[in-house]
Amino acid sequence: MPASLQLPTGYSERPLTLADAGGVTRVMAADEVATTGEVHIEEADIVAEWQRPSFDVGAATVGVLAPTGELVGYAECSGGARADAAVHPEHWGRGIGTALAGWISARAGELGEPVIGMPVPQGSPGDRLLESLGWFTRWESWVLVLPEDTTIPVRELPDAYAIRAATPHDHEQVWTVIEDAFLEWSEREREPYPDWVATVVDRPGAEPWNIRVVTGPDGDVVAAAVLVMTEDGREGYVSKLATRKDQRNRGLAQALLADAFGAARAHGATRATLSTDSRTGALDLYRHVGMEVESTWVHRATRP
Repeated sequence: MPASLQLPTGYSERPLTLADAGGVTRVMAADEVATTGEVHIEEADIVAEWQRPSFDVGAATVGVLAPTGELVGYAECSGGARADAAVHPEHWGRGIGTALAGWISARAGELGEPVIGMPVPQGSPGDRLLESLGWFTRWESWVLVLPEDTTIPVRELPDAYAIRAATPHDHEQVWTVIEDAFLEWSEREREPYPDWVATVVDRPGAEPWNIRVVTGPDGDVVAAAVLVMTEDGREGYVSKLATRKDQRNRGLAQALLADAFGAARAHGATRATLSTDSRTGALDLYRHVGMEVESTWVHRATRP
């Protein structure tokens, strides 16, 4: 494990466990409110990622405890070149964020990762801190929203194509379509199928109808979307959207996106959101169905 963190007097560190997911969520939520004015994270997000069979929570995380014993900061090397970290705003300005950034770099170096990075809101305290530490911008990303009063556009499918909720029989095809598409531009290893099941099918609160598919004339899955509903049911977030390479330019993605928004509204959601980044070239696709950019993020990275 990396060397101990250089923390203020009275603070301590320890590896985390799945039981700490609630504490990490509270730290991240407080950080998000102070940075963006709203909370995006939910405990289900942490649990889904940490319950992956390939993820060793104890080895991949570190928590910072205040003198009271309360968890006030955390960092993780999530797998591959991705990391995350947060510090409770009541404990900003004490060097904890700098210490966690150093831990991430050291841990990535131990794992042999040539580069490690994390998303931060553009211009935020976290962004400015990482920039001051020499972390560079790898790409930009955007959170987009479909305004509540926007009419969901109608997008017709070609003949012999159909949209429906996925069945368990479809899951491996969905995983293949999504991974094949994302690996065209994402520099990482293929996500193991059991990890995909842990984060999508077995995510806390997930329902079968959350996975939407387009089937082609032969009945195979040719496009897929994964919809995540917030705990209060007010927002539907499209976490994944992909079309098989040989089936593109037929309007399948737009039809599938409209279907996902419709499914979310049918189950009570008033907001529909998703995120994309500058590597995908998909920003215009989402604008074509009426989505608007709500916030801009940057992926800050360093070379261990």
